[in-house]
Amino acid sequence: MNSLAVAPLVPEGATVVDVGSGAGLPGVPLALFRPDLMVTLLESLLRRSEFLELAVDELGLQDRVRVVRARAEEHRECYQVVTARAVAPLERLVGWCEPLIAQGGALLALKGARASTELAATDGVLRKRRLSGVVREVAVPGTDEVTWAVEIRRQRDRQPLS
Repeated sequence: MNSLAVAPLVPEGATVVDVGSGAGLPGVPLALFRPDLMVTLLESLLRRSEFLELAVDELGLQDRVRVVRARAEEHRECYQVVTARAVAPLERLVGWCEPLIAQGGALLALKGARASTELAATDGVLRKRRLSGVVREVAVPGTDEVTWAVEIRRQRDRQPLS
């Protein structure tokens, strides 16, 4: 359910890439919960990619979810939303994901309670790349819990996704 916390931040009909998808989080739950999205699960490891392909087939998501076996820094497409959960420290993640963000798009990184600390530690990298970041407290659907997502945008794109 934690993966669905970013769903309200994703625009209707958006293209989404889940970087370092691993077991498919948050990409697969987003695709199940939001049939309006076109989702790419980006995973570099063969075994995980094969698992993701099987999951996509078993869940009947082939028409709007695809698995791409590649590293983020090798992938050359752009998306309206780039998601990541438990992939890398924000500083590294920004470097890998920035080229994947389409004009007007954003990176949404699920980071948990330390999101503000991690964003502050990334300030120099963000300024150098002309990016801005904000921490969003988001509700975890079906629970009383909240989690935190860091939203990264180019400085000229200051409007929130929602």
